[in-house]
Amino acid sequence: MEKRKHIVIVGGGFAGLQLDKILDKGAKYQITLVDMNNYNFFPPLLYQLATGFMEPSSISYPFRRLLRHRKNTNFRMGALQSVVPAEHKIILSNGELHYDILVIATGAETNFFGNKNVEEKAMPMKTVGDALMLRNLVYTRLERATRTDDKEYRRKLLSFAIAGAGPTGVELSGTFAEMKQNIIKKDYPELSHEDLGDIYLIDGQQTVLAPMSEKAQRYTETVLRKKGVKLKLGVFVKDFVNDEVLLSDGTVVDARNLIWAAGVAAKTFDGIDAPEHLGRGRRMKVDAFNKMEGYEDIYAIGDASIMTTDPAFPQGHPQQAQVAIQQAKNLAENLNREMQDPKPFIYDDKGSMAIIGRNQAVADLPRHIFLKGFPAWFIWVFIHIMSLVNFKNKVRTFYNWVGYYLSKDQSYRMVLRPNEKAKG
Repeated sequence: MEKRKHIVIVGGGFAGLQLDKILDKGAKYQITLVDMNNYNFFPPLLYQLATGFMEPSSISYPFRRLLRHRKNTNFRMGALQSVVPAEHKIILSNGELHYDILVIATGAETNFFGNKNVEEKAMPMKTVGDALMLRNLVYTRLERATRTDDKEYRRKLLSFAIAGAGPTGVELSGTFAEMKQNIIKKDYPELSHEDLGDIYLIDGQQTVLAPMSEKAQRYTETVLRKKGVKLKLGVFVKDFVNDEVLLSDGTVVDARNLIWAAGVAAKTFDGIDAPEHLGRGRRMKVDAFNKMEGYEDIYAIGDASIMTTDPAFPQGHPQQAQVAIQQAKNLAENLNREMQDPKPFIYDDKGSMAIIGRNQAVADLPRHIFLKGFPAWFIWVFIHIMSLVNFKNKVRTFYNWVGYYLSKDQSYRMVLRPNEKAKG
């Protein structure tokens, strides 16, 4: 039997898993899926893990269990460190892999824009580990607040500044506001409502949810203000010093907690990180077929790539799950045809959504359809449940949401501090 080409896919997120799924069925290639974690997770619901509304197993699933029935795929746990194109190999944190075709689907990481204080002290929201650390922080702060008689210190402990008014920032601020109203007053009788501090949502744009429609923006701002969220728009975080968030207009937000949801940048790797190969946000420049510029056998998809050949998106596509999934499908079809008469990628924009709170969401759908409130919330819930990778994840998430919807409460408010002994 003729030896099949070896495709290495680095990154098991939306793009990587979708690509592997289609290529595995085609059976034309031997595939190795590489990821720094041994599990896939669902980034849009990290904020619910961070606020104690979900357990980690609701939004994550082990790769080896997921790939058990994909006969043409092997899994390798390891972090990509560098690429050696001349030798057709990649260097991982725990060894090397040779490839015939390499696909980079490593997504994006938090961008602190060079601010060292923010990078050191703020809480990012990109990984399951980030979400669990934030959950620990929130509930540790609440416990500490019950032990002090200093009202000013207590308010600072329980004030949260969220940088970035995109979907993640809006979802976090809305959820924190609902926690103040429905949960904290029941679990922490030692704290009065005045002790709970303020929730600030900060963004350099003049509105929240900048990429969405004006109707979505206006509705979201109205709902957040009714929930008590303080909006700081048209300014950005300049520094985070002595438990104070310094803004670009000279004002100071007196909050001990800064959550960073203000920007992302693609991960870069030695060997393919020359400036001429990188575009905005350090994303790898690719042609209409997701082939990385300057290489014949290296491709990049999803958040790791930037493509300027799509007529509707001359500055590159938004870094969203649907772009990653559609690029993976298109590349898989082209690779299964061995790039004979390849089809260029054209993004089919299916719209944008954001949840603000219980029964409250916004949706910009195709044909200029705008939904808000319960209808948008219901669609958001349905789409996110169906997007989870496994039936058990879907059931757990549905159960959690039904429980919260009926009781306005949740039960995953444990402070967990695993030790650092188990390292690969």
